[in-house]
Order: sequence, then structure tokens, then C-alpha cells
Amino acid sequence: MESSRNVFSVDLLERHATKGRGSITCMAAGNDVIVLGTSRGWIIRHDFGVGDSYDLDLSVSRNGEQPVHRVFVDPGGSHCIATVLSGGDSETYYTHAKWSKPRILSKLKGFIVNAVAWNRQLITEASTREVILGTDNGQLYEISVDEKDKKEKYIKFLYELTEVPEAFMGLQMETTTVGNTTRYYVMAVTPTRLYSFTGMGLLDTVFASYADRAVRFMELPGEIPNSELHFFIKQRRAIYFAWLSGAGIYHGGLNFGAQHSSSNGDENFVENKGLLDYSKLSGGTEAVKPRSLALSEFHFLLLIGDKVKVVNRISEQIVEELYFDHSSESVSTGIIGLCSDATAGLFYAYDQNSIFQVSVHDEGQGMWQVYLEMKDYITALAHCRDPFQKDQVYLVQAEAAFSGKDYYRAASFYSKINYALSFEEIALKFISIGEQDALRTFLLRKLDNLTKDDKSQITMIATWATELYLDKSAPTVESKTSESSSPSLLVRTSKGINRLLLEDDTASGNRNSEYQSILKEFRAFLSDNKDVLDEVTTMKLLESYGRVDELVYFANLKEQYEIVVHHYIQQGEAKKALEVLRKPAVPVDLQYKFAPDLIMLDAYETVESWMATSNLDPRRLIPAMMRYTSEPHAKNETHEVIKYLEFCVHRLLNEDSGVHDLLLWLYAKQEDDSALLRFLQCKFGKGRANGPDFFYNPMYALRVCLMEKRMRACVHIYSMMSMHVEAVALALQVDTELAMAEADKVEDDEDLRKKLWLMVAKHVIEQEKGTKRENIRKAIAFLKETDGLLKIEDILPFFPDFALIDDFKEAICSSLEDYNKKIELLKEEMNDATHGADNIRNDINGLAQRYAIIEREEGCGVCGKKILSVGGSHHMARGYTSIGPTAPFYVFPCGHAFHAQCLIAHVTRCSNQAQAEYILDLQKQLSLLSNEVTRDANGTIENGSIASMTDADKLRSQLDDAIAGECPYCGELMIREISMPFVLPEEADYAASWEIKPPQQLGMQKSLPIAI
Repeated sequence: MESSRNVFSVDLLERHATKGRGSITCMAAGNDVIVLGTSRGWIIRHDFGVGDSYDLDLSVSRNGEQPVHRVFVDPGGSHCIATVLSGGDSETYYTHAKWSKPRILSKLKGFIVNAVAWNRQLITEASTREVILGTDNGQLYEISVDEKDKKEKYIKFLYELTEVPEAFMGLQMETTTVGNTTRYYVMAVTPTRLYSFTGMGLLDTVFASYADRAVRFMELPGEIPNSELHFFIKQRRAIYFAWLSGAGIYHGGLNFGAQHSSSNGDENFVENKGLLDYSKLSGGTEAVKPRSLALSEFHFLLLIGDKVKVVNRISEQIVEELYFDHSSESVSTGIIGLCSDATAGLFYAYDQNSIFQVSVHDEGQGMWQVYLEMKDYITALAHCRDPFQKDQVYLVQAEAAFSGKDYYRAASFYSKINYALSFEEIALKFISIGEQDALRTFLLRKLDNLTKDDKSQITMIATWATELYLDKSAPTVESKTSESSSPSLLVRTSKGINRLLLEDDTASGNRNSEYQSILKEFRAFLSDNKDVLDEVTTMKLLESYGRVDELVYFANLKEQYEIVVHHYIQQGEAKKALEVLRKPAVPVDLQYKFAPDLIMLDAYETVESWMATSNLDPRRLIPAMMRYTSEPHAKNETHEVIKYLEFCVHRLLNEDSGVHDLLLWLYAKQEDDSALLRFLQCKFGKGRANGPDFFYNPMYALRVCLMEKRMRACVHIYSMMSMHVEAVALALQVDTELAMAEADKVEDDEDLRKKLWLMVAKHVIEQEKGTKRENIRKAIAFLKETDGLLKIEDILPFFPDFALIDDFKEAICSSLEDYNKKIELLKEEMNDATHGADNIRNDINGLAQRYAIIEREEGCGVCGKKILSVGGSHHMARGYTSIGPTAPFYVFPCGHAFHAQCLIAHVTRCSNQAQAEYILDLQKQLSLLSNEVTRDANGTIENGSIASMTDADKLRSQLDDAIAGECPYCGELMIREISMPFVLPEEADYAASWEIKPPQQLGMQKSLPIAI
């Protein structure tokens, strides 16, 4: 395959790479480091990473031609092993990137090392870890060197070929970790065989185990100038291998985690093996075997003659040929060999003097076409770089399936194409051959592959698919293409949902199964695409095809619950309609809209649904309930509206007057008025603050009950409205006992109660139809039921004027006796009152003569001075008149005595502010009145002072009540003093003077001078 640009290119890296140390004999590379071996025993190291180079002489102390046979560099470019030939002898050296002198590996003296396998996973700059050496005599050795030790740590013999003793020409090693153990994978090649070793533990243990078991190998006989083994390394792990053998290039994949074990316990880690025959490289001429090989991810680089042929590893086709610009000195020999730098991803070619770099440019850019040509479509898709390339892969797959009449598979691939073919072209392909099922499959898959941004196209395709589901081109036809063909070819055209219903019933079982299957598929399609289908268009489409069930299903998906409920009501399926209405997403307004139809369709289920729904407003359901009640019902049938209204009133505690009025009206319509009376007697608002006892309209209730002739209910309503006269008047028309009970309800208005009982009495007397004497006897008995409220004289006007007095003699005598008893009782009460007044008068006279004895030495309870002291040491209280030389004082029954002035001061101090101001005001008024009482010069009292004396007595009486109502030491005043603080607020300064303060010592200290 020719790509648009060359993948590989050749550049001259170094023209005179040996620096005059001979010609190049071998070369190795790793991590941008190149090591050359020369014909004179020198190794030359070029580090292109740091731009440095130096050379080491390995031919010291020997004479003659000493070429370097092989040189090996680890992937990190730090460790180097080289073998030098000298006559019939050989020496192997080790050198480190930091060393200036090589170290000879003395234990390998005489062994020609042809191959080295590095442990890529464990090797470090300081240590080589386990390294396997393959020698010319068919032996394998293990060696390990640490840079700091300046010599090898050990050299161990591992294995020797005994069956076919050949030289080891190539070695590769990989390791994996299994738990705490290392598993080794080793591949080794000789000119004719490829050996594989594997095992767990140490390397010597792994190879020692092959003493008891056979070694796995692949033998490819044939001569080859130089047998080579190469691994392609990606992310430090080998994934492909290639062996340059005499028969061809044997190659394959490597899977070191595979568990394909053989019977002898070996693990076969080689997969997808293949052999590239050299004849494919010659173009029909005689096959020429390559002299060297390099392996990239997708290509072989083969050195044939003086050029490098690049062969695609997958297609085995030559894709490029690389040519080199030699110097005049090296034209005769041409390119000697190839080597690769797995770490840097570069390849090198070399002749006797020069080094050429082979660079790789986007090696995988055209691999999708290679895999596509090989019909490896999955891998081709994995290597596509853009949607256009993927379209080409899908197009090839689709065309192949379409040609093979696998239309469903073709539709699936066509749906993934976005650019190679238009949507219309693909759709016309299926329409032209009448494959509507495949067309539907294409549309459905196309929907899956479109992005959310393609809204218009998604809606269009989904609508088209909907119509294809509903109806397709023709009924099913099954026919045989020919009688000789075996097996018969069944040709199936599409069946629509409607056409399946219209076909014959010859295979009704199969058709019904197919119908149910496509119906289930169609509903699943509607569910998946409900958000992209146009609501109006889809519903019209379903309606035009008569698919009512699917229309309802789609409306349910689109939350068009009005359509769904309407359909169920038309079908008489009230229960399903109610289930839809109970969904949380359904608007509550639909409940009210369909309530009239639902309650007429199934009243029981409707009311049960209403009671189970918490957010309904019963008032808005009244029209539906009125429609239900307007229809006739069986006598013993449960009235569902009454049941719902009772639920609202008693359980939901509904306070709407309309609901209560409707329930009352329905109760009034019933033959038995017991439910109506119970409802009227219930106090639904009881216990609510400032709330009414009932929520129905009493005037409406009274009107309804009167219309329905529910008189007992009317009596209750009148009574409830405090219209007791009307209540009793109406009750008398129903039952006298009811009227008496209503009359007895009035308790706080004696006149009204008597009026009501008189109405009852009049009715009882007028209604009696017996003999006159019998009527009088019943009237007298009625008087006893009034508990004395009515007397005989109250009911006499109700009797006819011609009634004889003899008929009332007993009742009149009884009434007179009652009056006589009351008169006697009043006389006794008057005598008791007179006697009590005399006693009070005597007590008042006795109080005027009451006295108390005061001892001469009795002291004032406040000041402590003698009460009967003589002198002016105490100021006379204002408003008081002194009695001789002694100051006014108070004496209490408890024995405490106080000067008037001291008592006033004490009570004022211990009382609250209002009481204290009141006492001081009384004292001030007394003082003013005392000053007005003056005598004239003749010693007579002025006429105007008599009234003032009377006022002074009143004020003095008020003052006595205020200060001497009780002893201040024995009464309530002393009890209140318990809560008073010991230190009053006005005494705070005095209390603060008693505070003990620490001495001020700092100011008292003196500083004494100290002489030094």
C-alpha cells in the first residue's frame, strides 16, 4: 500500500564514525546512545542525548588484527558488553558509561558471545541485574555486574544445546511479577530453531527444570547469513517478535499474561503466529534472503543488497524502499547491518565508515486501510483517525452485507455513516427493494447514532419510524425460490401492526405472537423517543391508524392525562381512570373536571379515590355530588355522597359551609330523620378559640327542614337560634313533651321561661277533650311539673268563664296555704333583723367605753422613749390635739404602743411610694384644718370652724385606718420587711466606709542607698 507520504526516511547521522580506529564491524544502540565496534579492537561510544563521544581500546597488550565481534548495549544506554576476537581466542569485556576503562570478564575467556538478553523491567543504571549471554557453542550463561564493584558479581552456567548443538544467534527476555515471585520468559534463536523457556523463581532454577522436561522450540530449516531475533517494545513491554530465519520471517504477538499451558507445564506466550516467505519480496525473481532485520510496530525493515525494503507486517506487502548515500570508501561493501533503539524509537543502518538514521513518521496513519483490505473491520476501526475513515469502513461493511442480502446487518452499518453517503441515498436503497423492516432498523439505529443537537433530524426520523411501525407495504409472503434449492429460501416482507390484524386466521397463534411482539417493540420505541417525537403529529398519526390503545399509551408518556382519563371513561373503566388521576404528576383540576362522569360511572370507586386523595377541595366536587344525588337510588343502597361528606366533616374536619349545607340537605331528604338530628346536635367547632359551634347556614337549614317537613329538626334549629317562642310553638304541633323540654331549656330569663310554660299550659288545657272535672285535674297535675313556676291563678284565665269554683277548691286552698307560709316566713325574717340591729347598737355603745392600761414605764415601739413622758421632747404630730402635757400615741390590742409621730414615720418608711404619699397628704390636710380652728379674743369658737371640725374628724379617721389598721410589728407590714435588704440604697455610702482595704505598701517602701 502506498501512502500519501513516506513513513520512513533515511538521514546520514555520522560520516566518519570510527575516528580513524578502523572500520565498523558491529553496532548497538539504546536510549540515544550508539556503540560501535571496529576492526582494530576499539569501541566508540556516541551519546547523542548529551552530545558526547569517547572511545575505548580493547586490544591492549595483544598484537595482530583484533576486530570486535559483537557489541551489546542495554535499553538505558549505561551498560555495554563486547566480544573481541584475537586469532583463535576471544575475550569478553564489560564497560559502563561512567568508566574510562573496560573490565574483562575472565570467566568467559574463550567463549564467543553472539547474543545478550537484558532484563528490561529490573535493570538500573547502577546494576545490570540478571543478564543472559548466548555463546557460539550453544551455551547460555547468567551474569550480573554492579557499577560500583568494578567487576562481575557472578557468572552462572544455565543451559546447553545437546540435541542439535548450534550457536545462539539471538536472545530476548521478559519478566512479569506473580505475587512475590518473578516469572521469566526467554526466547533464543539458532540458525534453524527458535527456543522458548519459561518458569518462575530464579533463572538457574528455571533452566534447571528443563533437565526433566522438553524444551519448546520451532524449527525452520534453511540457510541464513545472520539469524536474528527482535522484539518490538511498547511502554517497556514486548508485544511483537520477529525471527529472521532461513525459511522466512517468523513473527507473531506476545502475551505474557496468557494462561495457555501445554501438558508439560510450559506457557505458550506466542499468539497470531505467521511466516513471511522471502518469495513475496522478490517480485517473481529468485528470492534473496535479507542480511539483517529491524522490527517496528507495523513493519519489517529488511536489509537486502544495498537497500532496505520496508514490508508491512500485516499485509506482507513492500511499502517502501530505502536507499543510502555511501562514502567512496564504503561503496564496495555497502550496508553491513541494521540495529534499533527501542527506547528512542529509532532505527540505524551502518556501513564500514558511516551511520545512517532511519526515522519513522506516523507509522499507523494508513493501517486502517490495510486492515480494511484484509476485512479485519474491528481493527480497522480501531486505527481510524477521523470520522471520514470510519465512514469508509462502515460503507464497505454495509455494501458487503447488502450484497449478501443481509439487510438488517446492512442497515445497522449504514446508520453509522455520516459523510460517505447521504441519509436519503441510504433510505432509497431499502425503499427500492421493498425492505421496510430493514429501513425501520436503519432509522432506529440512526436515531441511536445522532447527537442531541440534531433535533430536527431526530424528530423527522422518529416520526417516519412510527409510521413504519403502524403500517408497511404488504402482507407476509413466504415462497420457495426453487424446488431444487435446499434448504428453501424464505422471503419475508414486512408486516405492519394493522395488517397483522387483517390477515387470515390460518396461523392465528403465530400471528398473535408476532403481533404482540411488534406491539411490545412499538411501545418500547414510543417510550424511548417520547421526548423527540412531536406530540401533535404523533397523536394524529396514531389516531388516523385507529391505534387508540397506543394513542392512550403515548398520551400517558407525554403526561397528557386528560386524553388518557377521557379514553378510560369512554371505555367504562373508571378504576383505571382513577388510577391515572391519583398519580402525583396529574393536575388536581382534572379531578374536578372528570368528577361528574366518574361518580356516575362508578360511585363507590370514585368516592374511595376521593377519600384516598389528600389535596382535594370538597367544595369543588359539589357539582359532581349534586349530579349523583339527582339520580334515583335503591332504598337500601349506600349513599356514596353522604359517605364522602361524612368523611370530610368528621375525619377531615372540613369547615366549609357549602359542604355542611349539602350534607344537611341530603340528611333532610332521607325518610329517617335520626341522622339529621344527630348532625344538628353535633358541635363541630367545639374546642376552637372564638369559633362557631356549627358551620352550616342555620337559615338555610331551617328552610330545608321546613320544606321537607322535618319539624323536630326545625324545633332544634329555632332553639339553637335562641328563638324559643317559635321553637315551643312549633314543638306544640309535634309533641307536647318536646315543647316542655324546649321550654325548660331557658334558665337565665325567668319571665321568658314562665311565658313559654304558659304557652304549653294553654295548649294542654285547650287540647284536652275529656269531662270538665277531668280537664281541671290534668291542669292541676301539669302545674306540678312546672316546679312551682306556674300557679293556679296563672292558668285560671285559660279556663272557660262558666267553670265552677268547686272544681278549683283544692288547688286554691293549696295556693292560699303556700301564701300563708310565705307570710309567716317573712315575719320571722323581720324579727331576726330587728334583733340583730339591737345587738349591733349595743356593741357600738360598748366600744365607746373600751380602754387599755398602759404602764408608767411603757416605751414607744419605735423610739423607745416612754409613752407617758411629759415634756416637749417629741413634736406633736400634725393634726392631733394634745391631751395635757402627753404627746398623742396609739395602743394596739397586742400590747404594742407607739407615739403618733413615730408610727407615722415608721409606716411611711416601710410602705410603698403611693401609700406613703397618701399618708403624708392626709397629715397635711389635717394640719391645715387644725390651723383654721382658732379662738377669738373672748375665747369663743368661730361659727365657720364647726364644719372644719367635722372634716378633721373624717381625715383623722382615714389617717387612723392608714397607719393603725394593724400593729406594724404584728401585721402584714412586718412580713413584707423580710424581703427588704439589710443595707438600703441610701445607706450604700455608709456601708462602703466599712470596707477593709489592703495597705498601700508600695508607697511606703523606702529606698536605701548602698555604698559600693
